[in-house]
Amino acid sequence: MKNVSFLIFALALAVFASCGGNSKKQQVENFEQNDSLQKIISQKDNEINDMMETFNQIQEGLREINEAENRVNIVKDGEGANKRRQIVENIQFIQSTMKQNRALIEKLRQQMRESSVKGDQLRKSIDDLVKQLDEKDQELRKLHAELDAKDIHIAELDKTVNSLNDNVSSLQTESSKKTETINAQDKQLNTAWYVFGTKKELKDQRIIDGSRVLESNYNKNYFTKIDIRIEKEIKLYSKSAKILTMHPSSSYTLQRDANKMYVLRISNPQLFWSTSKYLVIQVK
Repeated sequence: MKNVSFLIFALALAVFASCGGNSKKQQVENFEQNDSLQKIISQKDNEINDMMETFNQIQEGLREINEAENRVNIVKDGEGANKRRQIVENIQFIQSTMKQNRALIEKLRQQMRESSVKGDQLRKSIDDLVKQLDEKDQELRKLHAELDAKDIHIAELDKTVNSLNDNVSSLQTESSKKTETINAQDKQLNTAWYVFGTKKELKDQRIIDGSRVLESNYNKNYFTKIDIRIEKEIKLYSKSAKILTMHPSSSYTLQRDANKMYVLRISNPQLFWSTSKYLVIQVK
């Protein structure tokens, strides 16, 4: 009987210990879950706070833009020596703030992409901000037009126009230089030189040397320069003529005029001058 009582007591202790162990394990698991949940909540809070801070900065920017627009509207219809300066300062402020706001909106979108917080309402709010900025762009353009009508030119606009004029002028100058270069190259490509003379004259100028033509240090100044697009006929003033340089025979003819003097007529200038830009003719 004593042994039975001891066994029951031991079993009771085991059951109690088991229950106590399970209870502690459950407490640990609950603690870990709560800790993870707190971390998630804290992360989401931080993300939301960051996004709300950016959102508030954008809203503040829009408020400042509205105030600056109101100041411009008041000044542009008023009088005063500082009128132009005040308008310029406020419009420059508006343009700068709008640029900052667009950068902040892009930052807010990036925060949303990287955030675990997903909300259609926040996306809608961002779209509304973009719409407001677009409306401000239109208002600013309208304001510029009104100021122009009142002959109040903003320095930045004048600077932009001057810059455009400078660019146009630079482009015109560059285009003019390119045209000059092309014309010079074109003229060079269409320039040729010719000479005709007796055998003795050509020898004296070292244009011919025995049977060789244009191979010595000849006198280039003895040649006549022509534009091959224009000069297609060369009068030789001789009843005897022989072409010493190589030119395609199909590109020219040697014909006599009324006085029986030879005239070189070039029918295909491009082909004629393709082999040599120098023409040497021996006459008597």
